[in-house]
Amino acid sequence: MTAVRVLVADDQPAVRAGLVLILRSRPGIEVVAEAPDGAAAVEIGLRLRPDVVLMDLRMPRLDGVAATRELVAGGVRGILALTTFDLDEYLFGALRAGAAGFLLKDASADELVEAVRTVARGEGVVAPAVTRRVLAAFAGPGARAGTVPAPVPLGLLTGREREVLECLGAGLSNATIAARLGIAEATTKTHVSRILAKLGLQSRMQAAIAARQVRSLDT
Repeated sequence: MTAVRVLVADDQPAVRAGLVLILRSRPGIEVVAEAPDGAAAVEIGLRLRPDVVLMDLRMPRLDGVAATRELVAGGVRGILALTTFDLDEYLFGALRAGAAGFLLKDASADELVEAVRTVARGEGVVAPAVTRRVLAAFAGPGARAGTVPAPVPLGLLTGREREVLECLGAGLSNATIAARLGIAEATTKTHVSRILAKLGLQSRMQAAIAARQVRSLDT
């Protein structure tokens, strides 16, 4: 199998070195470059086009939110945001910018590696604690406004796409969605891509939030 190509972006040399050491010690993962700030992450990311960019959200020159926005706009979508998770505007901004996943900075080595592999598979809903708290903050009563683009009418989705969207709202992986709905995993990936395009969303996390918002309106 082709190795997952990773760019590590963090302004703290010791932290960056630790992340690189962990990733390089695991089979099937190749650290292709390091970046000390967001501007470098954008330049290197657009040039090398890695499968995953491990992105610290607070960095000099260009913060991780702006860097994520530029990379996603350039077609680099596997952004795994590193956060202390205090629900600050950096995290909200990364979600709006299209980050594929969120990882707590105190995550274990195994959690880091699994998150990178998850994002590389195109499944960006990682770190259950992050997912639950983000969904709670952005969907349902008292949710923050303007978190994700407003979903288009559900009438634009097929019946199967609505079922997949509901599964995304539950944080299910492609494999689990495929098993639940009795379809191939490749078909699930196609449905997810079409849902994101129709709803004008950038990531599975945004789709999960959209699904939760729809559910809260129906209850």
